[in-house]
Amino acid sequence: MERRPIHQLSQSLVNRIAAGEVIERPASVVKELIENSIDAGATHIVVEVEDGGRELIRVIDDGSGINADELPLAFASHATSKLVSDEDLFAIHTMGFRGEALASIGSVSHARILSRTSDSDAAYEIFNRGGEIGDIQAAAGNVGTTIDVRRLFFNTPARRKFLKASSTEFSYISEAVMRTALPNPEVSFKLSHNSRVVLDLPKTDQHSRLLAAWPDEFREQQLPIQTRDAEIMMRGIIGTPELARPSQRYQYFFLNGRPVRDKFIQHAVRESFRGLTEPGRYPAAILLVSMPRAGC
Repeated sequence: MERRPIHQLSQSLVNRIAAGEVIERPASVVKELIENSIDAGATHIVVEVEDGGRELIRVIDDGSGINADELPLAFASHATSKLVSDEDLFAIHTMGFRGEALASIGSVSHARILSRTSDSDAAYEIFNRGGEIGDIQAAAGNVGTTIDVRRLFFNTPARRKFLKASSTEFSYISEAVMRTALPNPEVSFKLSHNSRVVLDLPKTDQHSRLLAAWPDEFREQQLPIQTRDAEIMMRGIIGTPELARPSQRYQYFFLNGRPVRDKFIQHAVRESFRGLTEPGRYPAAILLVSMPRAGC
């Protein structure tokens, strides 16, 4: 085999490779974008999806916005407002911090950022078409940020080919929105698919927001939980044994506001229902665990 010289990969190719790690499917895009909205202080988040996210993902928020001169950096790799020094890595208070998501998304889609800050008289937009970033342009827009992601994976056909049916991909998106919404009751969320509103969660209290993840018939068979042990606090809701189901569909676990999948917690919940439910059935439970962050 002929020896090839070592060379440095282009930034567009690096971003496309990184997209394979960050952007698994349309739901990954939605998760990254709405987490950015929360980090920007948004109180209203709207997610609009077409064809299961293949043709369009649009996230609209009323957060702090992005300054016009910073818009090109929003699409740059490892560019973020959330970390400044090494010490910040040990005191992370935001949902995201790596500065990879928008660069990865833009490298495998036709993306647009439209944003306006509260001290600006106009909004500004910038386009990223598969890694080709355009110029900043003035545009009409409210305070906050709107991000359009069109033709996801258009330049990575193998990734696009292996996406599942539109309804399946949208179910992943719906679940991603719900998991982000549950620990954030102070933020309203609205999700639509092909112009039809599927999920509408207004601002509310924590208990009411958690109940939104369960069918209405569960409401009369659940108990609130709130307990503390030293610096660890746990709150949430748990269903009576009659609500146990053959899958973990109605189980949600969070650590400091982040959704987690933890076998230890799953096992502890099942053990607490030992003798009360049939084998192979999972209790309905939504638990939010809070503990001090490292470095805090």
